[in-house]
Formats: sequence, structure tokens, C-alpha cells
Amino acid sequence: MLTFASMFEKKTAEYERIRKEYQELIADRMGQQQWMEYNEILFSTHSCAIEGNSFSVDDTRILREQGMAMIPVGHSLLECTEMADHFRAFDFMTSHLKHPFNEQLLKDVNRLVTEHTLGYRVPGAIAGDYTTEDMAAGDTVFGDHETLIARVPELMEKTEKALSDGLHPMIVAARWHGYFEYLHPFRDGNGRTGRLLSNFILMRAGHPLLIIELKDRAEYINALKLIKAEGSDEFLGAFFFKTAMQRMKREMEQKRKNTLPMLFF
Repeated sequence: MLTFASMFEKKTAEYERIRKEYQELIADRMGQQQWMEYNEILFSTHSCAIEGNSFSVDDTRILREQGMAMIPVGHSLLECTEMADHFRAFDFMTSHLKHPFNEQLLKDVNRLVTEHTLGYRVPGAIAGDYTTEDMAAGDTVFGDHETLIARVPELMEKTEKALSDGLHPMIVAARWHGYFEYLHPFRDGNGRTGRLLSNFILMRAGHPLLIIELKDRAEYINALKLIKAEGSDEFLGAFFFKTAMQRMKREMEQKRKNTLPMLFF
């Protein structure tokens, strides 16, 4: 039987080839601050949009630059607060890349990403604490919450070990993400927390962020559902590799086009 790593051997090699070119052409050519701000705005926009937030990339940029003093036209205070919480979680994550991949990290990220919205959505719930009742999302009913929460420590420990053993970060990020989303241990913010910590895995290894765009939401959700329907996370792994490579290729092509000479008159 093929292992998950051997199943994606060719994809891993293709990804690494593209990543090397992307690093040289895009990432290394930007200052660190600009690079992080660029990624934070794109990632926050799409990760929150997957959960229903209507901010555009430009709206997110305005909020990031000007703070809550400038609420973009047409958006609720709740949406703005949700985005601001995502900024705080992202900033925490990127400043703690040496933190062990453990339950404390998981709870801290979830606390930050839901800190100022959870009380509105679920009165009495505490940000960063595990759920005290069974969960459902969309058309998915998750398992017994106490049983699932009890599996979280092992998931975090095995993920940390997989990284230490040298398993490719994209494979680790995909497998962790798929398993975590079915544990669904928090009352709110499981999707945003999961995408943040998948990127923690990638960034700790020096890889670009994986940004799942809103237009790919249906494919992403379907790949998650196939974990249970087919008993395999192969589809999510393939989706992660494809999404990462498409982003890098698209941005490199954009840079090449924008470098071409223009006729001014």
C-alpha cells in the first residue's frame, strides 16, 4: 500500500521546483515587512470569506492600515471585529514560529481569532476553551464532542513528531488540517484556526502561505467531506498541493507581465 508521502512524491518534487523559483523571484525580492503584510491581507480576506465575511482584499487592506477608526463602507461592526481578531491571531502566529506545535498553541490561536466575536455568536462561551456540546456545521454533524476533544493532544503530538521526522510540511499541513476539522473541538472558529495552524506548519519550515481563496471554497469543503466519505485524505492533500502551486505560478506570471516595458505615448 502506498504511503501518503509516496503517493505525492511527484507532486512534492513539482511543488519544490516551483517553490524555489517563487522564493527567488517573489519572496526574497520583497522586504520582510511588506512580504508579511501582503500575505496577511490576502490570507485574512479569504480565510474569513470562507466563513461568510464579505470583506474584499481592498477592504481588508484599509482596515489593516487604518484600524477600527475606518470601517469600510457596507460592512457590519461584527465583520470588522472578526477581521481585526484574525489580524491578531495571525500576528501572534507569525511571531511565535518557534513555539511547540501543542495544545497551548492551538488554544491561544483560537482564543485570539474568536476573542471579540464569540460572545455575540454564542453568549456565555469562552474563547479558546473547548466546546461543551456536540457540534454541527453546514450539513455535517460531528461526533461526540468529549470523545473528539480527548483526541486533540495525540493529534498535536503526532504532528510535531512528523515534522521532527522530516515529513514534507505540505503533507503534514494537509493531514493535520483534515483530522483537526473533524475533531472540531471549539465552539467557533475551527475553520479559521485550522487554516492558521496549517500555515504555521508551512511557515515554520520557511514555506509560503497556503491561501485557499473564496472561489475554491466548494472544492475545499468537498475535499474535507471526502475524508469521511472515502476514508482517505488523498483529496485534501491533492487540493493543498494544487492550491499552493497555482498561487505561486499566478503571482510569478503577474510579476513577469508587470515587468514588461510599456508605451507611455
